[in-house]
Amino acid sequence: MNYFEHFQIPISLSVDKTHLAEKFFALQKKYHPDFFSNATPDEQEEALEISSMANKALKTFQNTDSTIKYVLQLKGMMEEEEKYQLAPSFLMEVMELNEMKMDGADDAEVQQRTQQLQGEIYKAVQPIIENYKDATTPDSDLLKVKEYYYMKKYLDRL
Repeated sequence: MNYFEHFQIPISLSVDKTHLAEKFFALQKKYHPDFFSNATPDEQEEALEISSMANKALKTFQNTDSTIKYVLQLKGMMEEEEKYQLAPSFLMEVMELNEMKMDGADDAEVQQRTQQLQGEIYKAVQPIIENYKDATTPDSDLLKVKEYYYMKKYLDRL
């Protein structure tokens, strides 16, 4: 069972956070290990697993980048610790940002340029992320989201 099935929500690249807390608390109310103190060891273990999965799912769904990574892994399009090759043009822009920092540019200026670049790369995938439909979104769109994910991760390290 994946996190989306666990929360009984559709697979999405941007989870609707308004109902997320409700789903989480409903699962915790039903399966929190404290409520199974007098149950059999098997029932206690099952409750612990379900509760633990709910905690992990909530943590994943609360962060858009984590949700994107989870969906890409779920779809078999990303592996843990994958070595992804970014476009040379993007790497050149990052190198320019690093040079700005090394040349003593104002931190605010570097931060502004980094945010501008993040905005540009997000704009290219925003419709895909916001309108993702598990059954109809083509793999080519998910590959664009994957590229965005790695670019953003790279920029976040600056």
